[in-house]
Amino acid sequence: MGDQVQNSETTSAPCINDYTPNTLLTPKQADQALHLSEKTLAVWRSTGRYELPYVKVGRWVRYRWSDILQFMDNRTQTFVK
Repeated sequence: MGDQVQNSETTSAPCINDYTPNTLLTPKQADQALHLSEKTLAVWRSTGRYELPYVKVGRWVRYRWSDILQFMDNRTQTFVK
């Protein structure tokens, strides 16, 4: 599988421009991209409050960059007068 995993323990902080659509982000990287806290993302996962897909294997949680972009696109508001 061609998914990339950004691991903050083994790499320097990647730039958002370096992400490919299939890049898997840690919750910390996802919260930084969304300007949220990791706790907020954990609440959303446990309650299903928002449909932000994530990958979970055991205790390992990751967010696909393309899903984060789609999530933001779906919530983009424009002013209508």
